[in-house]
Amino acid sequence: MTHASPAANSGAPQRFPVVVVGAGPAGLTTGNILRAASVDCLVLETETREFIEQRPRAGVIEEWAVRGLEKRGLARNLLDRAELHTACEFRFDGERYRFPYGELTGSHHFVYPQPLLVTDLVREYADVRGGRIRFGVRDVRLHDLGTDRPSVSYLCPDTGERRVVHCDFVAGCDGARGVTRAALPPERVRIARHDYGIGWLALLAEAPPSADCVLFGCHVRGFAGQMPRSPEVTRYYLQCPPGDDPENWPHERVWAELQERLGAAGVPPLTEGRLIEKRVLDMHDYVVEPMVHGRLFLAGDAAHLVAPIAAKGMNLALHDAFLLGDALVAHLTMGDDGGLAGYAQACLRRVWDYQEFSQWLSEVYHGTASGDPFRAGTTLARLRRLFTSRAAAAAFAEQYLGTAARY
Repeated sequence: MTHASPAANSGAPQRFPVVVVGAGPAGLTTGNILRAASVDCLVLETETREFIEQRPRAGVIEEWAVRGLEKRGLARNLLDRAELHTACEFRFDGERYRFPYGELTGSHHFVYPQPLLVTDLVREYADVRGGRIRFGVRDVRLHDLGTDRPSVSYLCPDTGERRVVHCDFVAGCDGARGVTRAALPPERVRIARHDYGIGWLALLAEAPPSADCVLFGCHVRGFAGQMPRSPEVTRYYLQCPPGDDPENWPHERVWAELQERLGAAGVPPLTEGRLIEKRVLDMHDYVVEPMVHGRLFLAGDAAHLVAPIAAKGMNLALHDAFLLGDALVAHLTMGDDGGLAGYAQACLRRVWDYQEFSQWLSEVYHGTASGDPFRAGTTLARLRRLFTSRAAAAAFAEQYLGTAARY
């Protein structure tokens, strides 16, 4: 919610053209774009620097997003260290089917865990480009967003005093549980939400990947996925009931289900290892409209969440940040308002495209385990079509890589 103007004795006020709330990929990319144009900004983050640089998150970055980072001088380590993936593999009906999307499109995925990207971005922003950032802040509040004199206040982690920062714009990049989305007037906001009614057990294993690409297991017992993260660590997913307790999944049960759901004729068993993370994710999507209120511009998960079904979340966050950072620079350095005026519309076109693909892909992943013979049959028909129709394969590859959504 929007708070009343802070009290006059709330500490010596500061002023920055832009305050960025949240130091994830969206916030740090926006901040880096501003600093590259010599626009001052302040990034506020509730967690510590060490925490955000180690927090396990996504790892698949689409090629257009990497080129966008490269264009802005933010991809040096990524290009040196990321793995390139040009194929994925579906396993269903006891067989394996390799899908060579690189051959079909000439494009590929980069696999670069989000903590590494965040580490790169915060180093570039704070240590190289001299951007101001405050970690560990508490009780962030937004004020007077509907005026041309907005401000943000927060409790200083060192003194406990409330600090006030005046600004021209606020970039809300603080994720699904942050304060910036709550600042939108409830009578003016619409949140379109879709619940899939399933959960995924998200796992990190101290084990090398058992294949050189992403694996999708479409099985009557439920979906399973393997997503390589590094030569030593692998991300796995297992379909489970929504709200399930991770403690219901001991080591032996996890590996037995992964071996069953990702098994196929002629392939060796998965390489097992110690499980270093177990979380249950309830699959749901949402889109917040409008993404803009007065001088507040939302980006990333603060504005929209896409379930990890299609590995699109970090890519959408970067897309928002490219548009928002460029639009703020154009306004603040040249007085050009075109980018800010069209920001939400440009973001939402890609958001809705990715949401639709996520829904389609969910049926491919989960239809065989639905218990409905009709859904199971149509799911298998979709899967077989990918490997018998070049047109169907090309359409899937474009959506999977994000190359169809050129806006």
